Amino acid sequence: MTYLGELISIGVAFSWTATALLSEFGSKRLGNLTLNVLRMALALVFSLVLFGVVTGNPLPAGASTEACGWMLLSGLVGYVIGDFCLFQCYIIIGSRYGQLFMTLAPLAAALMAWISLGQQMTQMSIVAMLVTLSGIGISVLGRGEHHKVSLRLPLNGVLFAIGAALCQGIGLVLSKIGMDHYEASALAETGTPEWLVPFSANFYRCVAGIIGFLLLHYFRDGMAPLKEAMHDRKGLTVATATTIFGPFVGVGFSLMAVQYTAAGIASTLMAMTPIIILLPSYYLFHEKITWRAVIGAVISVVGVSLFFLNP
Repeated sequence: MTYLGELISIGVAFSWTATALLSEFGSKRLGNLTLNVLRMALALVFSLVLFGVVTGNPLPAGASTEACGWMLLSGLVGYVIGDFCLFQCYIIIGSRYGQLFMTLAPLAAALMAWISLGQQMTQMSIVAMLVTLSGIGISVLGRGEHHKVSLRLPLNGVLFAIGAALCQGIGLVLSKIGMDHYEASALAETGTPEWLVPFSANFYRCVAGIIGFLLLHYFRDGMAPLKEAMHDRKGLTVATATTIFGPFVGVGFSLMAVQYTAAGIASTLMAMTPIIILLPSYYLFHEKITWRAVIGAVISVVGVSLFFLNP
């Protein structure tokens, strides 16, 4: 089918849009930590079912000790710290602006890869960073009463959003390092297909995630809110949908997209969430849409696309 990869990529962007909107609603209803504990638990269950159906063994195979260590570290950075910041920013500034700031994730990944993997920072990467930052600036900055330029959003929400983007980018690089340690011979012996490796890696990330979020939940709020959430049918439904559209369907189809089209095209189309989310956020959360917001979102997505162009 012509343009199958492109169509899948657009579908992933819509899937991640649904995840962002559901996460905003779920965070406000259940609380940041409670929702994340449920998401991690459900993601682990879905992963076990997937492994059982594909390989006959519900546990992932083929990961060396080094791979497990890097994936657990990736889960700590990307899930525990990153998703905590992301969901907190959803509560404060909403999923629309949260997804706009997430266009900074490629910037963080490029910097992390430059520091840890020695990958070159091209001139195009630097241009991409500047374009992305300018798009975000157009959306969130305006003329203030006493200053020429003023932040139009709560500062704590912006800081949480930036922290989420940085952690996602760094977590992505840590995941890549971890997956590079997977042993091909071990995968062959266990009959694990190569396309299942990212799901295996995500399993270990979720293990770190659920341990981290449970500890945070226990020391900050105790376990009472989590027990109450187990009797909240609407909250559990939202948590389940968030998990399906996000780490499960979103990850699976994003991997499929790059099989049918160039990685740069797929990544750019999947980064369209800040644009797609504008209309549903208006209808669901009554957030005003301005030309400044639209132009800023478009420029940010263009900036993301530049990361994947050859210099």
